[in-house]
Amino acid sequence: MITNKLALNKNQVFPEALSHQIFDFISKAADNLQLETFAVGGFVRDFFLDRPTNDIDIVTVGNGIELAKEVSKLLPHQPKVKVFKNYGTAMLRAFDLEIEFVGARKESYSKESRNPKVEPGSLEDDQNRRDFTINALALQVNNAHFGKLKDPFKGIEDLTQGILRTPLEPEETYSDDPLRMMRAIRFATQLNFLIEEKSLQAIAKNSTRIKIISKERINEELHKIILTKKPSKGFALLRKTKLLPFILPELTALEGVDEIEGQRHKDNFWHTLEVLDNISENTDNLWLRWAALLHDIGKAPTKKFDKKNGWTFHAHEFVGSKMVYKLFKRMRMPLNQKMKYVQKLVYMSSRPIAIASKDVTDSAVRRLIFDAGDDIDDLMTLCEADITTKNPKRFAKYHNNFKIVRQKIKEVEERDQIRNFQPPVSGEEIMKTFNLKPSREVGMIKSAIKEAILQGEIPNEYEAAKEFMLKKAKEIGVA
Repeated sequence: MITNKLALNKNQVFPEALSHQIFDFISKAADNLQLETFAVGGFVRDFFLDRPTNDIDIVTVGNGIELAKEVSKLLPHQPKVKVFKNYGTAMLRAFDLEIEFVGARKESYSKESRNPKVEPGSLEDDQNRRDFTINALALQVNNAHFGKLKDPFKGIEDLTQGILRTPLEPEETYSDDPLRMMRAIRFATQLNFLIEEKSLQAIAKNSTRIKIISKERINEELHKIILTKKPSKGFALLRKTKLLPFILPELTALEGVDEIEGQRHKDNFWHTLEVLDNISENTDNLWLRWAALLHDIGKAPTKKFDKKNGWTFHAHEFVGSKMVYKLFKRMRMPLNQKMKYVQKLVYMSSRPIAIASKDVTDSAVRRLIFDAGDDIDDLMTLCEADITTKNPKRFAKYHNNFKIVRQKIKEVEERDQIRNFQPPVSGEEIMKTFNLKPSREVGMIKSAIKEAILQGEIPNEYEAAKEFMLKKAKEIGVA
C-alpha cells in the first residue's frame, strides 16, 4: 500500500493527497498571506495508510489564526472561525471537515507539568515536537510546492515497517509529555504497529509520570484503545510498560495464578482480555466493552481457598458492581446511566450462565428478563463472550446452551411480555379496593402479584392479577 505510492513517486510529491477542494482555498489563502503552509500529522499519515479521516491539521510558519480567517473569507459560505487565543490556534468547519490551524512553534517543558512554554518556530521546530515520526510528516500546500513531502525523521520508512518511533530521544519525548505514552499504546493498538524497543523501555522508566496527566485525557485514550479491533493488545502493552497499575489497578490485581494442594485457578487478567476481544467482534458499544473489561474485577477481593470447594469467588459479581462505581468516580467517568449500565451488567454477568441448560424453566427466564430489562440482549452478548475455554466440546456445549436460553427468552417474552413490565394491578388500585393508605401491606400485595407472574402461577393479565390480589389480601387479613 505505502510502498506502491512511493514506488510511483520518486520525487516525494503527492498532490493527490491534497485533492480535496478545501486545499484549493487553503493554498490560495497561504499564498495571499505569503505564509509557508503545510498539512501535517494524522491527515498525512492516514493518506499513506489509506485510512479515512475528517480532520485536517494545518501548520503555517506565521500566524495560524490569520490564515484561518483568510481561508474563511475565500470559502463560499464563509464559515465561522473558532479562535483559541491561549493556544494560538483556530478551527473552522467546511465540506464536512474539521480543519485546525496553528502557527509553527517550538516548545520547552518543566518536570511539573505537561503544558509547555511555547514560542514561534520553524517547520523543523514544529516537527521536532511531534510525538512520533509517522505523525511528523508534512505536505506543503503552497502552490509553488504543492504536495511536497517533508519527512526529516524517516516517518515513511516507519509507516512501511509498521514501527512507532519518536522524533527525538524517547525518554525526553515521554518525560516532557507523559500523555504520549498512552498515545503510543493507542496507535500501536489501532494501527497494529510495533513500538520500538527503546520507546517501550522509556515508557516503563517514565510510567510514574502518567500521574500528572488528567483523568479525562487518560480516559480519552483508554476509550480509543477499548474501541479498537483487538483491544487486548493495548492492555497487554499498558501492563508491559507498567502504566496499568496507575490507571486501572483493579485489573492488575487479577493477574497471576495461585496453586494450593495441586488446585489452581485461571489467570483472570488474561481471561478478561480474551473476553474483551471476544465481545469486540460483536459490538462497538463502548460501555458494553467496558462491562466486559470489568466483569471479573470482584474476583481479586473475593478469592478464597478451602479444601472442600477449592478456589471460590463468592459474590464477586456483587462486589465487582460496587467497585465499578468507585472506579468510575476515581477516573472521572460519567456517573449517570452509562455507569449504572456497566454496574448492572457486571452484577448480572453470571445470571444467564446459571440457567444455561436444556431444562431451563420458564420462571427462571421470566425473572432474568424482568431483572435485565432492555439490556437482556447485551447481557447475553457479554455471557457468550465470557466463554474462553480451549476445549472444543465444552466451547460448543456452552454456546449451544446459550442459544437455548436466547430462544427461551424470545418465546417467554412474546408470550408473557415481561421485559420492564409493571404488575397489571397498581398500588393505587390496591389502596382504593381495600381502603388502605400507603403501607407495608400494599407493598406486600403488589410484590406478591409480581412474584406470581414471574413464577408462572398466573398470567400477566389484569383479571388474573385482580383475582390473585383479592386472594392475597384475605391471606394477610386486609380484605
